[in-house]
Amino acid sequence: MTDITMSELQKMKNNDEKIVCLTAYDATQSLLASSHGAEVLLIGDSLGMVVQGNKTTIPVTMPHMVYHTQCVQKLNQGSLLIADMPFMSYDSIDNALKHAKALMQAGANMVKPECGLWTVDIIRALTQQGIPTCAHIGFTPQSISLWGKPKVYGHLEAEQVQLIELASKLQDAGAHLILLECVPPQLAKTITQNLSVPTIGIGAGPDTDGQILVFYDMIGATSNMKPRFIKNFMTSKTPSIQEAISQYASDVKSGEYPKPEHCYL
Repeated sequence: MTDITMSELQKMKNNDEKIVCLTAYDATQSLLASSHGAEVLLIGDSLGMVVQGNKTTIPVTMPHMVYHTQCVQKLNQGSLLIADMPFMSYDSIDNALKHAKALMQAGANMVKPECGLWTVDIIRALTQQGIPTCAHIGFTPQSISLWGKPKVYGHLEAEQVQLIELASKLQDAGAHLILLECVPPQLAKTITQNLSVPTIGIGAGPDTDGQILVFYDMIGATSNMKPRFIKNFMTSKTPSIQEAISQYASDVKSGEYPKPEHCYL
């Protein structure tokens, strides 16, 4: 696969071609995913739960993220690499710049903070320094302490207005991608149509420009918590990890995934 750049992702949005994304936490996952159809790999702070066994992403630190980013980049076969900025690593512009620098030097092509209106200036500062950014909105797992459990964001009219405004402001500040998590599909469609930059969805319906799943969820190695957007692609018809990744990529490209049962209607 030719190295995927942000320009390629933008062309895919413009051409209505779906973008295939997966998380990866180590070199082997990186090799498997990037060799079998994943155009974007996210080194997610979800590793705090699926790798470290924590209940939330909050215990994940910058050294953890740098280490896993270094692992993933070593066997990556051309996918664009996004690294999560962990909890409280971007509480100021100075800290955001320092920690984004560390992730980029570890091998990331882009960084992803979880965003609210307070992060607009942080996104602007990052992009002004030449650091590509993916803005994560909707349900933001680092804020789990506020809600107590995962929340679908955007069922209320006020939330819909806020999310549409936030996505626009983040794009204007320079965000190159917008990730939408646990957002009703019609709202995700509206945001996607309103933006010129690509959107990536997880639990946000079929009309975002791309889809992402956690690697372990995609092969059915899930924990007790199973959000409705999860689909196991490792079946009797696709019994190997390689086949499961290829099937996931094919289903995202064709629009076969996600279906209504994977959405928060």
